[in-house]
Amino acid sequence: MTDLVLAGVILFIVCLSIAKIIREKRKGVKCIGCPFAGCSKNDCSCDSLVQLK
Repeated sequence: MTDLVLAGVILFIVCLSIAKIIREKRKGVKCIGCPFAGCSKNDCSCDSLVQLK
């Protein structure tokens, strides 16, 4: 029984993660993990993290 509950929780987390990725891709975000992904310019400027330090 605990195996089913654990499998359900893991499946729920995976489904939420997939839903988040789909929502962000529909918004046009190219780099979901980047904190600057939602800025006005359409490219991912992950190098700007290095400049902030």
